[in-house]
Amino acid sequence: MKLGMLTACLPQATLPEIAQWAAENGYSALEVAAWPALGDRPFTATHIRAEDFSERDADQTRELFARTGLTLSSIAFYDNNLHPDDQERRSINTHLLSCIDAAAMVGCPTVGTFIGRDPGATVADNLRQAEKMFPRIVDYAGERGVKVIIENCVMEGWHPDGYPGNLAYSPELWEWMFSLGLYLNYDPSHLIWMGIDPIEAVRPYVDRIPHAQAKDIEIFPALRNRFGYPGRAVNRSDPWDVGWWRYRVPGLGQVDWRRLIDVLYEGGFDGVLSVEHEDPVWSGTPDKVRDGLDIARRTLARHIVA
Repeated sequence: MKLGMLTACLPQATLPEIAQWAAENGYSALEVAAWPALGDRPFTATHIRAEDFSERDADQTRELFARTGLTLSSIAFYDNNLHPDDQERRSINTHLLSCIDAAAMVGCPTVGTFIGRDPGATVADNLRQAEKMFPRIVDYAGERGVKVIIENCVMEGWHPDGYPGNLAYSPELWEWMFSLGLYLNYDPSHLIWMGIDPIEAVRPYVDRIPHAQAKDIEIFPALRNRFGYPGRAVNRSDPWDVGWWRYRVPGLGQVDWRRLIDVLYEGGFDGVLSVEHEDPVWSGTPDKVRDGLDIARRTLARHIVA
């Protein structure tokens, strides 16, 4: 197992700058953000331009990772592959294929994305749509030696009423994804607020997890008693502000990282555990973000056998 980080938390830094900092501060791998230039969407960045990635870009990327001694664990493009607008859906699907091409060019084993959801259709209808679309993407990736991994983020902000916007949030849906040839980029934080035990839930599925993310979560029970599971309903100007929980860097929330990492080891996981920094306390400036990454490293590194 190696400790890595997702580069999206430092959107203004260049990939060489992030790689140098990571190598000097105890990280062994990078999960590299590859969103297209989409403006100021939160928690996205463009550290690889997959849509026009060239052989020269691939050579430079391989040289960077060789020079810093880091592993390129995954290319990250988390967007709604079932977007309700047909033109936007095609654009997202096409960019995902570009990320797969870029991963193949640099020898990166995985590309991460979401299933997504059309919020105007039922869950069952969305699953049938995905069953028509994703096998082609899985085949395309497999022909290039790349695995497509799906993060189990709920993406409640994509749904107008705060219900799941990414149909990968439970073990039932993981089994459905696996039947399509997809893999899981496991993040325990999302399970806790849904009432699922993140340690017991993952035990049967470790062999389908080539990559995992480390994000923590802080729960406020008194506010949950007020708002209920879907979160704020009357005054919710920010679709992502559920009102009763927030993400934290590992060590400042409720995930039991000692037990979770032990379960991953027990199940044979030998991939990268990648810190996904979305902690509002340790955000706002690049220095605070890096401080948050340092907290995460100090929390996790003592449980990982180098």
